[in-house]
Amino acid sequence: MKKEYEMLKRCCEYCRTKTDFIPRIGLVLGSGLGDFAKCVQVECEIPYKDIPGFPVSTVAGHDGRYIFGWIEDVPVVLMKGRVHYYEGYSMEEVVRPIRLLKLFGVEILFLTNAAGGINLEFSAGDFMLITDQISQFIPSPLRGTNLEEMGARFPDMSEIYNKELCDIIRQTAKAEQINLKEGVYIQFPGPNFESPAEVRMAGILGADAVGMSTACEGIAARHMGMKTCGISCVVNMGCGIQKTPLNHEEVQAMGRKRAPEFQRLVRQSILSMGK
Repeated sequence: MKKEYEMLKRCCEYCRTKTDFIPRIGLVLGSGLGDFAKCVQVECEIPYKDIPGFPVSTVAGHDGRYIFGWIEDVPVVLMKGRVHYYEGYSMEEVVRPIRLLKLFGVEILFLTNAAGGINLEFSAGDFMLITDQISQFIPSPLRGTNLEEMGARFPDMSEIYNKELCDIIRQTAKAEQINLKEGVYIQFPGPNFESPAEVRMAGILGADAVGMSTACEGIAARHMGMKTCGISCVVNMGCGIQKTPLNHEEVQAMGRKRAPEFQRLVRQSILSMGK
């Protein structure tokens, strides 16, 4: 892990040659939600491919760049696209972009994703406030020698999703008259969509929505002491609930369809968090 910390410092040093901007809030944009970048007064953009030793997204809809800028008077950095475990990266590499946010100065991490609905009270197009998560089907990003510079060996996970931030998102949704569900997110490794039996299993375990990202990022953020919140856009219902075959184009299309309301919810939430 000492090698990983040295890698992170080199990545940060490179980025600091491009900008000295200090963001307070980091926002990860999920599949089909990249247009939120239009809400930002941009100061600097850094493509992942330009950062030495950095993983690069290979998935359609994940542009792969940091965008530094302002949402009104709140300094933010956007991750426009993320990397996934199923792309063949190690879990250490998958959370490297999240860990780098901490070195940039980020205090609050706002995670978003496109997810499949498991809760039968959900419908495609719903937003779900993530209140907890299940990550037992993927390797922990903390596996191996502890990264002492970033956090404790055995970090507490009783509140991965900060209650105060969750309250802000609830209040924002109410004020903006946006329907907001709540629930538990489960991460499976992917890249295949889940089988009907796996969807039923996830529901029995207590999950309300399923995807292929986010939970590992939440663990890494909690390890580093970042305050974290998250919203899933339910782009389809899980296999066996939805009767038609699932596909990635559907994920992107629903993300784009819900983008205006998503942007409004996230933007107003960030403004409240930045006060």
